[in-house]
Amino acid sequence: MFTIDQIKAAHAKVKTGADFPNYIQDLINLGVKGYDTIVTDGRVSYYGDNDFEVSSEKKYDAIPIAAVANKERFIEFLVMHQDGQTDYPTFCQHAAVCGIAKWRVDIIEMTCTYYDSSNTPILIEKIPE
Repeated sequence: MFTIDQIKAAHAKVKTGADFPNYIQDLINLGVKGYDTIVTDGRVSYYGDNDFEVSSEKKYDAIPIAAVANKERFIEFLVMHQDGQTDYPTFCQHAAVCGIAKWRVDIIEMTCTYYDSSNTPILIEKIPE
């Protein structure tokens, strides 16, 4: 199974949203099936076969999540990020301002689903392969 250190090494190669598809490929190679990112503090739980799970520590001080999701504005920020115009910490700030509390990457389905604080899906996107 995979370790947090292996995942950190793969994540270290990600500088902008444009690097995301290569990161996903690295995770697939490690055996990761999916992961949840908690926007409030950056914790991530990674899932593998047979209910295997490892979680990271928080990555930054807690940031507040807007009570109401703004899907349209979030899509604008997401497009900017995927175009390489913002770094990961900025994207997390943008997500919080838009009411995104977490996102779940399903590597099997190759989707990324963004949720509000009520765990309601706000946006589901296909991950480019």
